[in-house]
Amino acid sequence: MKFNWGTGIVLAFIGFISFILYFVITMNVDKAYKHELVTEDYYGAELTYQGDIDKLNNANTLSENISYEKSSEGLKIKFPENLDFKNITGKIFLYRPSKKSLDFETDINLSNTYLIIPENRLVEGRWNLKIDWQYNGKPYLFKEAIHY
Repeated sequence: MKFNWGTGIVLAFIGFISFILYFVITMNVDKAYKHELVTEDYYGAELTYQGDIDKLNNANTLSENISYEKSSEGLKIKFPENLDFKNITGKIFLYRPSKKSLDFETDINLSNTYLIIPENRLVEGRWNLKIDWQYNGKPYLFKEAIHY
């Protein structure tokens, strides 16, 4: 058999296709590569998205919005000081994009104008912080990607 440039091109295509197929099969079969969705009910969450937009708009009308800072105790989430903290209710969601098992949510029960999420619940790295809260029946939303 004679080896010419046409044979070389065919062998290069076969090698490249084999290389790509190897990685596609490895990613789909190997248990080390878990494929997780952001939410289990993606389409259901998408239907309620207009409500989130309305809550974000409500939060933008506040003279002071929620702020946060890293402290020695953990993540300190500060609610607006001009609001009565006793009338604030809701939930805090912390989503870890890299590992679903670290995700958690907690209820907002304030005894002061701030809430502390203990450091032992947080792993260093990127988190998506979502605070869905109400004040005197009016809904608000705070969303931000943070690095702890």
